[in-house]
Amino acid sequence: MKRLFVLFAVVAATSFFCVAIALAATQNNSAAALNDGTMPALSAIAGQGMMDSHAYQFLGELSDDIGARVTGSPQCNAAVQWGLQGMRVLGLQNVHAEPWQIFRGWTRISAAAAIISPTPHKLMIDSMGWVGSTPQGGVDAEVVPVNGYQLDQELAQNSGNWNGKVLLVVQKGTPPEDSMANFAKFGLFLIKAHDVGAVAVIGGQGGAKSEGMHLTHTGALGFATSYDIPVVSMSAEDQDLLERFLHRGKSVRLHIDVQNRFTDGPVDTANVVGEIPGTEHPEQIIVVGGHLDSWDLSEGSTDNGMGTSTTLGAAEAIVRSGFKPRRTIRFVLFTGEEEGLLGSIAYVKTHKDEMKNHVAAVILDNGQGPVTALNMGGRADLLSAVDPFVAMLSAFGKITANDDTEFGTDTGPFIMQGLPGINLDQDSPEYRYTHHSNVDSFDKINEAVLDRDATVQALVAFWIADRPERLASPWPAEKTAQMLVEKHDDVFLKLFNLWPFGNMGQQK
Repeated sequence: MKRLFVLFAVVAATSFFCVAIALAATQNNSAAALNDGTMPALSAIAGQGMMDSHAYQFLGELSDDIGARVTGSPQCNAAVQWGLQGMRVLGLQNVHAEPWQIFRGWTRISAAAAIISPTPHKLMIDSMGWVGSTPQGGVDAEVVPVNGYQLDQELAQNSGNWNGKVLLVVQKGTPPEDSMANFAKFGLFLIKAHDVGAVAVIGGQGGAKSEGMHLTHTGALGFATSYDIPVVSMSAEDQDLLERFLHRGKSVRLHIDVQNRFTDGPVDTANVVGEIPGTEHPEQIIVVGGHLDSWDLSEGSTDNGMGTSTTLGAAEAIVRSGFKPRRTIRFVLFTGEEEGLLGSIAYVKTHKDEMKNHVAAVILDNGQGPVTALNMGGRADLLSAVDPFVAMLSAFGKITANDDTEFGTDTGPFIMQGLPGINLDQDSPEYRYTHHSNVDSFDKINEAVLDRDATVQALVAFWIADRPERLASPWPAEKTAQMLVEKHDDVFLKLFNLWPFGNMGQQK
């Protein structure tokens, strides 16, 4: 592997001066609200992050030289070694891999489909992840619509008509109020479809139609779950054609051939870990991370090469600033996120005895856009401390803080530990097209935005790690459960068997 992290040409100095001046001005205006002594370090980190960042180079290497990184694959294993080497070059300490096993390995082989009647037409499809195959050579079958907004009714009334059919998931009527709960029901639908002999399902991610023009979107359909029935994503144009035929009362037959391969048992993988040890409270830990794994239709640059490279870029900015935090900053590149937050769940299990000393987790995984908010993972009690700090980040655009929870990425396991699992929310309007698709490639990344996001991630992490007072301690389980119930997160967590709190948190 060629040497990583060679020097870039220095970015225009105006970036640094704008950031430094803005931070200094905001400090003067906010001195009474935020006078914790972290400003000299934050200014130095901002300068390093904006003047001489190599985050864009890191992402280029990960995207182009390694490519797609499905958890458990040789490419994902290569990415783990790349991450370890990169952390060592950056000067992080205690760099190591933390092994864990994914429940089952999966490899995409091929997917093809075509309308036989009423009008021959080649269809654009790709398999979803961790799903099964048709018989070799494929099958011919009639298409039957299934309303994804009324899965309970479909299962009760129509499943007897699914044997030997291709099930086309459509969305008709009023959408369910709880989309995540309906996504959980989609798994029950897939199990039933297989049990009654359906041939395949055209369903995308939980029945949602593909975004964009001539695109498919792959992805897992549950948390640590595989399904024996083949499930495919189809381009919106082709799905609309099928729906128009069915709406006109025409019988639609197609040929579909989907081939995937499962391993016979668990597969080894690992998270990548490196640290900047704390000077006063090294036992107190702030996790900073993103997920290293990706899907395999493209390079995984926006999901989540972006978060991987901002994590390394944040580490670089802090190390080069020369300032040492009071508490330990632990940089983690998780694998297994795409299959259900499995790497971050494994991290929490590995460090269960340390969780009482964890302060927060700062995660970036919302695409290629600029950071616009800190979602504090349900910890409304922290907003009074965080608000003055985020007000000082105006040089990076408008950034706010709220107590929103995010369970679509690696913040989730930390939130369930009662910690502020801080999701760095982003304004990424194109992410709905790129994520999990064949256009999730390096050319979709804006270098200036990437550098800003890496710098923001560094500033958030260092401020939490270096402030005189500890920002947060884990809530007790009862309090965490009550917060999750109040935010209605308990519904889908229970449906996915992720709820660890028993009867805690119920309204009294």
